[in-house]
Amino acid sequence: MTTSGGFDGVNRVIVGVDTHLDEHVAVAIDHHGARLGEYRLTTTAKGYEGLERWAIGLGEVAAFGVEGTGSYGAGLARYLAQCGHTVIEVNRPDRSIRRRLGKSDPLDAEMAARSVLAGMARESPKSGVGKVEMIRVLKTVKNSAMKARTQAMNQMKALVVTAPVELREELARLNARRLVDRCSSFRPGRLATPAAAAKYALRLLARRHSRLTSEIEDVDKELVRLTAETAPALVHTFGIGPDTAATLLVTAGSNPERLRSEPAFAALCGVSPIPASSGKTDRHRLNRGGDRQANAALYRVVLVRLRYDERTREYMKRRTREGMTKPEVIRCLKRYVARRVFAMLREVGRKNLALPAAA
Repeated sequence: MTTSGGFDGVNRVIVGVDTHLDEHVAVAIDHHGARLGEYRLTTTAKGYEGLERWAIGLGEVAAFGVEGTGSYGAGLARYLAQCGHTVIEVNRPDRSIRRRLGKSDPLDAEMAARSVLAGMARESPKSGVGKVEMIRVLKTVKNSAMKARTQAMNQMKALVVTAPVELREELARLNARRLVDRCSSFRPGRLATPAAAAKYALRLLARRHSRLTSEIEDVDKELVRLTAETAPALVHTFGIGPDTAATLLVTAGSNPERLRSEPAFAALCGVSPIPASSGKTDRHRLNRGGDRQANAALYRVVLVRLRYDERTREYMKRRTREGMTKPEVIRCLKRYVARRVFAMLREVGRKNLALPAAA
């Protein structure tokens, strides 16, 4: 680890950190924007301690602006938060800034610090602790298993299409479950013909599909338990089950109090309209940003309510008579669901259901 620069007597310090897998680079500035120094640290507990000591040695630390708090910077962000420091999540500089100023780790770290100083970055990162973090980890495993299972089924169907005619006629009319069961029982013997090779490949894919299904079912059991313990009101809300609740909890994080307001949560989920006015035109456009998984979760909730909830169907009819299209009404309903969900997520934060950091 190396340092450079010094302290000029100003006691309000902002530290920006550019994060990587094995090494982070930090740059400190004062509240006037003057550069105080640079520090390089390894991504270990000792490296984090060294960064904190260096920053404190420059003066009173106002905040740390950390890039990648959901990936490479997660460990550092958690450490600094546990030490009582203010940690701000900073987005990486856009391409236009990099074209003008160049690209290097110290420059990125300095831009992170200046984003905090200018107020452009002001969001607190997810704390990454407690039951919501447990849900996030399990949800990641489930999503990857579901994707791999879908790929296995698609590959099986593709092999059936190109299989020898006798085998294709045997399997073509089977549904997914019966196809997996039939292919799992194949005994191709010695691989001496295309039919034997096709049976062998289909058996491997079918057994892979079955293993992934068992894995998904095991993870689902844990998600049902954790979501019920963490946010029972959310899980029992009409149209929201354990999987949807898990997605929304992960979006909000272990510390939902970091979300300043209900409109901020709506923007995070991509269900808030974005101003698109210019000159004499006053209008809004669809928000295509935010967490797309949370957006999809809200969409599923709306679809369930449109099918089974009489009040939601009446709302759709009334707004349609007023001239709105079905997609426009669905966007209004997603905004309404986001409002209800936000209130429940804030209640989770107030009850402080997260586990202790040492657990």
